[in-house]
Amino acid sequence: MVKQMRAVRSEPAENLAFEEKSRPRQIVILGATGSIGRSCAEVILASPGRFEVAALAGGRDGAALAKMAIALGARFVAIADPEGYRALKSGLAGRGVEIAAGEAAVREAALRQADLVVAAIVGAVGLAPTFAAIAAGRTVALANKETLVCAGAAVMSASRAAGARLLPLDSEHNAIFQAMGGCDASLVERMTLTASGGPFRDWSREQINTATKAQALAHPNWAMGPKVTIDSATLMNKGLELIEAHHLFGVMPDRLDVLVHPQSVVHGFVSFADGSVVAGMAAPDMRTPIAHCLAYPERISSGAKKLDLAAIGQLSFARPDLDRFPALGLAMAALRQGGGAPTALNAANEIAVDAFLADRIGFGAIPKLVETVLDHVSGASEAPAPASVEEALAIHYNARDRARSLLAKS
Repeated sequence: MVKQMRAVRSEPAENLAFEEKSRPRQIVILGATGSIGRSCAEVILASPGRFEVAALAGGRDGAALAKMAIALGARFVAIADPEGYRALKSGLAGRGVEIAAGEAAVREAALRQADLVVAAIVGAVGLAPTFAAIAAGRTVALANKETLVCAGAAVMSASRAAGARLLPLDSEHNAIFQAMGGCDASLVERMTLTASGGPFRDWSREQINTATKAQALAHPNWAMGPKVTIDSATLMNKGLELIEAHHLFGVMPDRLDVLVHPQSVVHGFVSFADGSVVAGMAAPDMRTPIAHCLAYPERISSGAKKLDLAAIGQLSFARPDLDRFPALGLAMAALRQGGGAPTALNAANEIAVDAFLADRIGFGAIPKLVETVLDHVSGASEAPAPASVEEALAIHYNARDRARSLLAKS
C-alpha cells in the first residue's frame, strides 16, 4: 500500500520547482475538447509564458480541436475519429501544425515528450493512451477515472515499474491528495469522498426512476459532459471514484466512505489514526484542481471564484441512500468483490448511460441494466484483476456485448 502512495509522489518538490522556473512546462492534453480539456486551456492561457502545449488529442470535433490548437499554439494535434480529420485539417491549414487521425495518433500524442500529460478522455476509450503515457514514465494528471476502474492493479504496477508519477485531477481525489500531505496511507483510518447528491438528491425513488433526460442533465453545482453528468445523477460517478481512490492511494475498501454534501465545498476528508481530520476545500470549479496539477508543486492562479465560507454560512453532510441510488451500491459491491467486477461494472454503465441519452431506456433502468450484466458476465468477480490493458479490455468488451444483447431483447 505504501508503494502505491509513492507512485503518486516520486520526485522531490525542490527538483520540480527548479524545473518549473527554468523553462515553460510542456503539456499534453488528451481529451482536449471535453469539459476538462477546455478548462485546462483556460488555466494555461491565464498564465502566459508558463506552459507550452506539445500535443492535443480530441475525439471527433475537428473544428473545435483546430481552434483550441491555434489558441494554445499546439505543435501536434491528433483526432481519434478519422471523420473529423477533414475539419481539423481545414482549420489548421497553413499553420504548420502536425496533425494525424485514429487511435494510433492519439497514442502518439500521449507519448510526445512532455512534463505533464493530462488524461481527460471520458470512458474506457481513454485507457490505452493513458496507460501508454504511464508505462513510458510520464507524469500524468489523471482525470480519466476509468483507467483505474478498469485496470487499476495493472496501471499502478506499470507506474511503479516506469517511475511515473500520477497526480489526481478529479476534484475529490485532488482534495484527498492535498489533505494527505505526503503521509503514509497506513496512517489513514478513513478516507471520505463527498457527493453533491446531484439533481435528484431530495427526490423519491419513484420520481428518480421516471426522471427525464433534461432533468438528469441539470446538475446543480457542476458543468460537465453528458456522461459524467448522468453518472453524477445516479451517483455511479461516486462509486467509480471510490474504486479509483482504492488504487490511487492504496486504501482498502473498508476504509473508504462517501458523504452527500450539497454545497460541494468540501471535496474530501482524510481521518488519521491520531483522530485528526483534514479536509480539502474549494469552490466547485474544476479549474482549481487543474491549476494544482499543471503547476505542481507550485501554486498558480486558477481563475476560479474564491471560497467565501461566511457567505455560504452552513455546510451539511448526510449518508447516501442506497435504496434511492442503487448504482452507488453496485459500485461499492464491485469494489469489495474485486477481480474483473469493477471493469465489467464500468463497461455496463457506459452502455446503459448511452442508451438513456439515446432515449432507449428510462433513468431507473440504468442501474438495473448494470446489475443484470454483472449477474450474467461469467466469472467477472472470481477472475483475477486484469494484469494488463488487454485483459481489462477483454472483460470490458465482453460486458458491453452482454449489455447490448440485453438491450436488444428489452
